Amino acid sequence: MGAGDGFDVPEGDAFTRPYWDAAAEGRLLIRHCAACDRVHHYPREFCPHCWSEDVGWRPASGRAALYTWSVVHRNDLPPFGERVPYVAAVVDLAEGPRMMTEVVGCEETALRIGMRLWVAFRAGVPVFRPEPRHAPETDSVRFGR
Repeated sequence: MGAGDGFDVPEGDAFTRPYWDAAAEGRLLIRHCAACDRVHHYPREFCPHCWSEDVGWRPASGRAALYTWSVVHRNDLPPFGERVPYVAAVVDLAEGPRMMTEVVGCEETALRIGMRLWVAFRAGVPVFRPEPRHAPETDSVRFGR
């Protein structure tokens, strides 16, 4: 993909192009299996649950819960060195799968396991920020596993 000198922007290929094109438009996609009706992430051409190849893209809600994180204080690779400290994280998407990402817009002392997050996009890459305070809480969306 690559925007400018974005060393941190992955190269898309024919298979992942829909994912990166959607991210560039501010939409998060996940893979859905028509055979077993389950979703997964990272994108694969087969279902990791039932091995079916009957999988396609589905919009994700963009909601997540913080599973774990690490604050990175040193990274010598461009452009990360200019961003330290940053929060490398794993989040549980509301739809179920876990996703590696970065948490932005939050003091590291405010991070908590299970805190609600919302997807944002930086140069076409999904990152997560604290859920807006005005967003309604809903028990109908399952966070975590």
